[in-house]
Amino acid sequence: MNIIIPKIPIGKGVEAVIDFLVYHLSGMTKALSDITETGIDALIDLMLFVPPWVLIVAISLGAWAATKKKGIGFFCLIGFFLIHNMGLWETTVSTLALVCIATLVTIMTGIPLGILAAMNSVVYKITMPVLDFMQTMPAFVYLIPAIPFFGLGKVAAIFSTVIFAMPPSIRLTCLGIKQVPVELVEAADSFGSNRWQKLVKLQIPIATPTIMAGVNQAIMLALSMVVIASMIGAKGLGGEVWKAIQRLQPGKGFEAGLGIVIVAIALDRIMQKIGKGTSAS
Repeated sequence: MNIIIPKIPIGKGVEAVIDFLVYHLSGMTKALSDITETGIDALIDLMLFVPPWVLIVAISLGAWAATKKKGIGFFCLIGFFLIHNMGLWETTVSTLALVCIATLVTIMTGIPLGILAAMNSVVYKITMPVLDFMQTMPAFVYLIPAIPFFGLGKVAAIFSTVIFAMPPSIRLTCLGIKQVPVELVEAADSFGSNRWQKLVKLQIPIATPTIMAGVNQAIMLALSMVVIASMIGAKGLGGEVWKAIQRLQPGKGFEAGLGIVIVAIALDRIMQKIGKGTSAS
């Protein structure tokens, strides 16, 4: 005799929750989407208003000043001029704007949550399983709830990118705070420091290299997710790759992929050097 076990309606439950939230929050998400998209377009227009060679030189000098390494500045100079030569400057600027905004939101959300998880054991026990779930979920899945809330376009891409890139920022911030030597914390307590003073003057400065490693990972994940989010209208370099796939243009796809590699290497090397600088200081 076969025992038939009824299917657990997980999918229908998720759809019901999303429909409920969309029905009750659509006005707020629509307004937020309009404001955010206006800000994104303004940032992109501002970056495009500056002549490309001026912005490329400024980025290269900024990379050199931030890292104290001429090689990184030279790589940015040659790499971004190559992107401009391939006719991908506007799409690269769009990608950089989306990555910068998504990373900023990720850091502003992830670092405080990581500090809270490190300081509170209950929050830590709740947060870690959630982060495990978020990090093992396929990236494409995050595109699904973004569309009902924000529609197709840049705002939905930023929403899914923030969710995808947040876990390493939270996890490594928490790890950095927890790895502060107990002896130093006890010494701060003996001198009468309160929790806020210990956090700002002791724990965060010591944990900064680990926190910066989380920021670096968040930037790389944001860049990769912005490329994936091209399928929901994010455009940028990822949009060029997606367009090349649809039109069977391997040359165009390779050029757009090369542009993504240049941006990723530049951002990665800059953040690595900044992280090592904070460690040395």
